[in-house]
Amino acid sequence: MTGRLPLSLVVITRDAAIELAECLDSAPFVSEIVVVDSGSRDDTVELARGRGARVLVEPWRGFGPQKRYAVDAASNDWVLCLDADERVTGVLGAAIRDAFAGGPPSASAFAIARRNRFLGRWLAHGEGYPDWNVRLFDRRRARWSDDPVHEHVVADGEVRRLDGDLLHQSAESIEDYVAKQNRYTTLQADAMHARGERAGLAQLAFSPLARFLRYYVVRRGFLDGAAGFSHIAIGAFASFLKYAKLRALDRAAPTRPGAGGDLR
Repeated sequence: MTGRLPLSLVVITRDAAIELAECLDSAPFVSEIVVVDSGSRDDTVELARGRGARVLVEPWRGFGPQKRYAVDAASNDWVLCLDADERVTGVLGAAIRDAFAGGPPSASAFAIARRNRFLGRWLAHGEGYPDWNVRLFDRRRARWSDDPVHEHVVADGEVRRLDGDLLHQSAESIEDYVAKQNRYTTLQADAMHARGERAGLAQLAFSPLARFLRYYVVRRGFLDGAAGFSHIAIGAFASFLKYAKLRALDRAAPTRPGAGGDLR
């Protein structure tokens, strides 16, 4: 392990054999690899073990809880959390090494610019880039949220940004991508409904529009051509779906005893 950092690479997987090798190989500077698999039917587990990973098998808990379980299983307090279809670029790897040059960093966490590939094009604007995500952190001072989808890292203390990109090279077809958005918006709506949130007509109408204008116009997604337009348009529709599903759940809920009719 000479020359490697006191850092654990943590990845959660399921049927990721096609993508996982490049992910693990892109971070040769870590001293440990932890893979938590939730029931792969392909060669994911064998591939991970072949690259020296410590593999744990754990039933699916939801994205946030699953990642928290994986981080807790690491031997190092500093962890780098990647998805199987993500790769560390050379510039980012050098920046991570530099961050540890004087010993463990004083910051609690580091945000990384994720670059998304969509419809065969690396996006450079809009939602596709820079998609800042906290992925490198000290688990004693930061943690994954419990959200079942669109989970994020909550840090106590300073969060710095690193140079270099994290490449998100999804192999999804457009059909699979849309199907994933449908699943995710269902999970989001369920979680919002459980918290007692409600969706009005204004959210249904203006949330998708605001999202489209923000990323397509303000953040210049139009410069990414048809791929950029499609990526942002699907995101805007997902925003509509989330609130439409939340409204449907609210309408389907039993009327409270003694309450009048719902005139919304």
